[in-house]
Amino acid sequence: MWRLVQPKLGPPSSSLKLAALGGLLVLMVLRSPSLLASWQRNELTDPRFLQLHKCPACFGTSWCPRFLNGQVSFEEWDGLRLLGFPQARSVYLARYSEPGEDGRRPVVLKRLGSPGELAQLDQTVCKRATGRPRCDLLQAVPRAEFARSAGHAGQLTPVAVRGWSALVHCPSQRLLDRLVRRYAETRDSGSGPLRRLRDSERLQLLLTLAFNPEPLLLQSFPPHEGWPFAKYLGACGRMVVLSYVGEELWRYLNAPWEKRVDLAWQLMETAEQLTNNDFEFALYLLDVSFDKFAVDPRDDKVIIVDAGKILVADKRLIRQNKPEHWDVRYESKFDGCDKEACLSFSKEILCARVTVDHNYYAVCQNLLSRHATWRGSSGGLLHDPPSEIGTDGRLEALLNECANPKERYGRFQAAQELRDYLAQLSNNVM
Repeated sequence: MWRLVQPKLGPPSSSLKLAALGGLLVLMVLRSPSLLASWQRNELTDPRFLQLHKCPACFGTSWCPRFLNGQVSFEEWDGLRLLGFPQARSVYLARYSEPGEDGRRPVVLKRLGSPGELAQLDQTVCKRATGRPRCDLLQAVPRAEFARSAGHAGQLTPVAVRGWSALVHCPSQRLLDRLVRRYAETRDSGSGPLRRLRDSERLQLLLTLAFNPEPLLLQSFPPHEGWPFAKYLGACGRMVVLSYVGEELWRYLNAPWEKRVDLAWQLMETAEQLTNNDFEFALYLLDVSFDKFAVDPRDDKVIIVDAGKILVADKRLIRQNKPEHWDVRYESKFDGCDKEACLSFSKEILCARVTVDHNYYAVCQNLLSRHATWRGSSGGLLHDPPSEIGTDGRLEALLNECANPKERYGRFQAAQELRDYLAQLSNNVM
């Protein structure tokens, strides 16, 4: 059962104090022209708010004209400047419009790191380039270790970037060529070799790959090719722009049973697609929770909206190199920790086996089964099934075997049966 924890309300006197404080803040805004103007100003036209001055230690510049021309603005409450609110955020909801268009389209803005993480990035670049924690980033980035080791080669190679991030924990040349060829933060996207990029573009690509490769993954595995990710639109400084999909998956935890069954089926299909596809790239989800997915209200499609921690293994390379036990099925170990979104995995094994059940395990344990938790609640997306399904017991048995198998390699069989069963329940039988 999905159990909701009731919030504890304070005594009436506390509520009255909060209401009075809120009224005082409103009066302060109305009586202070400078504070009101600060609230109303479009921060997204400010190059320093975008951290454009940090480039080339940034994520790109393709969307800078739209930002600086005022075509992008926060949603009303995401633009609130009281107490420096926007600066502490990493994800924002905004809208943008093209000249001559009626209406404004919703988009998501991401900084790809907390203020502390971005400050640490600056210090790391400076220390590796100059030995000091502060420096001129424009001068330091080309001298930093990551730029010197990979930035002057004509081609991005596995030896140069292996282990920089989850995306390239075990990269193949085929994957790296794909990342460079599809790099969108260049005037000549699709041109091919790294040497064709301008110096600033090459440095931006390398820094993105090392710090947070989410933009590169989204560019390389785009939704128009059928991949279940949000669309990458562009960047300006340290702000990237993604398509707005819809409300996050956790908002559907108490949706009607039929809706939850359909979403569960889609999640299992996504696990299958990322594991087995015609491109022979396995994309393993290393961080799975209800806020990493969203549902498009236009077609009720489940989309991954946070792809910052995904490991990509090239199955062709594994078959070619034949590391030890490469053709032995690998079954992930159940993690029964008390924390939210726990997963146990070995990156080395994910990189060395052709047949792996990790994505099924991640979806079943952290989203669908009774082991799934979210903000103090438990029960999973498929909590409280109708009486006839609960009495039958098949759904619970499949979920349990998929999350915590009792039979050797039992998760492989349970995942397939669960996909078929959910398809029947949701009328998605092909």
